[in-house]
Amino acid sequence: MDSTATIEDFDRLDIRVGTIVDAQPFPEARKPSIRLWVDFGGTLGVRRSSAQITVHYAPDRLIGRQVMAVVNFPPRRIAGFESEVLVLGVPDENGAVVLLKPDLRVPDGGRMF
Repeated sequence: MDSTATIEDFDRLDIRVGTIVDAQPFPEARKPSIRLWVDFGGTLGVRRSSAQITVHYAPDRLIGRQVMAVVNFPPRRIAGFESEVLVLGVPDENGAVVLLKPDLRVPDGGRMF
C-alpha cells in the first residue's frame, strides 16, 4: 500500500475546530461510546458525532471543550444515530482515544492548514 499523500489529498479533507455543546452516553452503540454535538459556528453550525472515547472522558466533562474533526465525510448511521463528523484523536499507550484539540482557544469553524 502506497502511503504517500499529495497536498491535493490533504486539501480534500476539511478539518475544522468546534466546541462540544452537548455530550450524552450512547448505550445503544456496540462499543462504549458518547454522542457528541459539536458547534462549528457559521454555516456549519452544530454537527453530531459518535465517539469511542469513554476511557478518558465522561460526557459532562466534555461540554465546552474544543475538538478537531473532519467535517466533509458522508454521514454514518450508528445504532440509529446519524454521525455527521469524525472527531479526531490519537491512541494512548493502551490504545484508548485521546482527543485532539488546539493548544489555545480559537474561533469555532477554523480550518486546519
